[in-house]
Amino acid sequence: MAAVWLSLLLLCVGQTNIIARAAGACVQSGVINEKSVWNQGMSANLNMKFPSAVNSWRVTMTFDRALTNFETWSATPSTSNNVVYTLDNLPYNGNQPAGASLSIAFNAHFASKAEVISVKMNGVEQCRGGVAGAGGAATTTTTTTTTTTPSTGSNNPPSSLPYDYQEVLRKSLLFYEAQRSGRLPSNNRIPWRGDSAMNDRGENGEDLTGGYYDAGDRVKFGLPMAASMTVLAWGAIDFASGYAGAGQSKYVKQAVKWGTDYFIKAHVGSTDFYGQCGNGDTDHAYWGRAEDMTMNRPCYKITASKPGSDLAGETAAALAAASILFKTSNPSYSATCLQHAKQMFQFADRHRGKYQDAIPNAGKFYSSSGYGDELAWAAAWLYRATNDQTYLDKAKGFFQEFSDLSGRPSEFSWDSKHAGVQLLMYQLTGESSYGSMVTQFCDWVKNNAPRSPKGMVYLNQWGSLRHVGNVAFICLVAAKKGLKSNAYENFAIQQLNYILGDGGRSYVVGFGKNPPVRPHHAGASCPDAPAPCGWDQLHTSEPNPHVLYGALVGGPDQYDAYEDKRSDYVKNEVALDYNAGFQSAIAGVLSL
Repeated sequence: MAAVWLSLLLLCVGQTNIIARAAGACVQSGVINEKSVWNQGMSANLNMKFPSAVNSWRVTMTFDRALTNFETWSATPSTSNNVVYTLDNLPYNGNQPAGASLSIAFNAHFASKAEVISVKMNGVEQCRGGVAGAGGAATTTTTTTTTTTPSTGSNNPPSSLPYDYQEVLRKSLLFYEAQRSGRLPSNNRIPWRGDSAMNDRGENGEDLTGGYYDAGDRVKFGLPMAASMTVLAWGAIDFASGYAGAGQSKYVKQAVKWGTDYFIKAHVGSTDFYGQCGNGDTDHAYWGRAEDMTMNRPCYKITASKPGSDLAGETAAALAAASILFKTSNPSYSATCLQHAKQMFQFADRHRGKYQDAIPNAGKFYSSSGYGDELAWAAAWLYRATNDQTYLDKAKGFFQEFSDLSGRPSEFSWDSKHAGVQLLMYQLTGESSYGSMVTQFCDWVKNNAPRSPKGMVYLNQWGSLRHVGNVAFICLVAAKKGLKSNAYENFAIQQLNYILGDGGRSYVVGFGKNPPVRPHHAGASCPDAPAPCGWDQLHTSEPNPHVLYGALVGGPDQYDAYEDKRSDYVKNEVALDYNAGFQSAIAGVLSL
């Protein structure tokens, strides 16, 4: 890098016309690609090409007026005047070979539209005066990765942590935004995503747009979606200070509400609930953008005659948890969530059955092992939301009816809520019997569960790291309740650090050292429209054109073996439930 960096643009009246021409040059040359512009901000990409190899780089970017906020995840930004911004490489993207292209996504916020009028890379002007500099312009694009709300707490993670947990939290929330279905909001932060599945309808024409796509596909599977929303809400409630310190309280509420809005839409009658949109087999025969789908997307429901106590119970839990989360900030919405939660619980309890018997297609992908845990889970959450003794009595009764609820679980997951409901009951009652169940589970995962050579708790080959995040979250909540606090906190941090880099690499897309660049995700693998996208994109060895920031990939096997291969849907898939416990655990550590 050069020793001196020119970072100030001298502005004067006589230069007005020059500035106007230069502003157009940065966009026209492709150095700046304005992906999305709204009244007080824009999402854009800074595109660079390296004519010779470098081991570090610095970009100086000048705007024609002061910004109110600027952030990017792909570089370290700094400014002294909110007009000239210096972007320094991160540890993982400083080395660039000759001819390499790099795209840096950023959000710029302003009182009135700001233009980039100068870009210098390692001291060489790239676009002023209508002529691109020696660096030229790359065409690769990536997703926006910023947050626009100032932090309400510390801007820095605890100094004892070896990784930036706040950055992980922010990026994980971006992953949920990338999974949105339906009409996207005007402040969408994922520029490569657009409106999709706008014709999702029920049997009688009910509007079923919205919700989340499950994984790298485009099916809206109700059970794992609801389980994810419950866990996200739980983390947002119990570890609110972690979100506040990272400036992400607003965004986690938005993430939960995007799911619960959809559940409320899908609850079309007291005993009628749509639990899936899209056929898994048909959807998986298509590799491409959600925005380009043309296949038929049937929506399936559970009813009194074709019940699904697991699905209805989990959705009741999610809505009850959301009612707590929004009780202060949005009381009317909280009341709506609670009303639907009560109805859904009654539906689940009075009309018993597994949901895959009503929705066979769901059983091919997310087959439920039972519904006793969801019934107890829903009742416990409703008690926490209402303080109505009836629900606590119900929850205790389910522990008597379903004996497996008192046993030592082997996991906490979208299918098995046993560890979660044991912990929640201890939180609510303080009864030692529930506390013993919790410590039995956390002691087992901490001391006796299978481990990889590098120390990862290994519970299942499918999404091995989601289980790491899930048990870390459970044990952090237990620690907060006073159960073996130091031991469980240290265990959770050790497991999370494995994910973030202690395992030899980062397993979070767009974060840390050597993160995955080929997650099994169709939309992220597609180039910008209107370029075609199909099965060739699944099998190419090139990195995904769009960075799916914050996504936790499935993870390594029991020997720590992992290959960043897009077609490996066991180790490189991403999913709503993969991030839910992981993100909540990250917030838990930030709350310590």
